Amino acid sequence: MDIQEFINNFADQLDETTVDQLKADTRYRELPDWSSLVALSVIAMIDDEYDIILKGEEMRATNTIGELCNLVASKLS
Repeated sequence: MDIQEFINNFADQLDETTVDQLKADTRYRELPDWSSLVALSVIAMIDDEYDIILKGEEMRATNTIGELCNLVASKLS
């Protein structure tokens, strides 16, 4: 899985933060427009784009976009 593609998909779920502000080591819960609704949107995006059902507790176990991407990638194999 390509991290930049994942970051692009992640950025599409945000209103104010642009893709060029995001990196693999970005702590996504510290973003100004992060909310529980955005978290649900990210979970839905992961389901739509990667056909992975992610539980909230699995997402909470990650801190950065890169960790979240690695989690999704581990479920693809």
